[in-house]
Amino acid sequence: MVKSASAKTPSSFESAISELESIVQEMENGTLSLEQSLAAYERGTALLRHSQDVLNKAEQSIRVVESAAANPDLLQP
Repeated sequence: MVKSASAKTPSSFESAISELESIVQEMENGTLSLEQSLAAYERGTALLRHSQDVLNKAEQSIRVVESAAANPDLLQP
């Protein structure tokens, strides 16, 4: 069942993707009412934004690690 757009933030990236996939399947079934479809779209958009934010933060962390590995002298006081 589609959760409301104000549902809490997912506990992990994987749970966000899982919920998003579930929403897509529900919407593709074509059995949702207009109101349910709008709520599903809103929730899906929020999940997508959350997932993109998590991926962006992970990418930034990887860049920091790669930069530190490429320049170990920068880590020395």
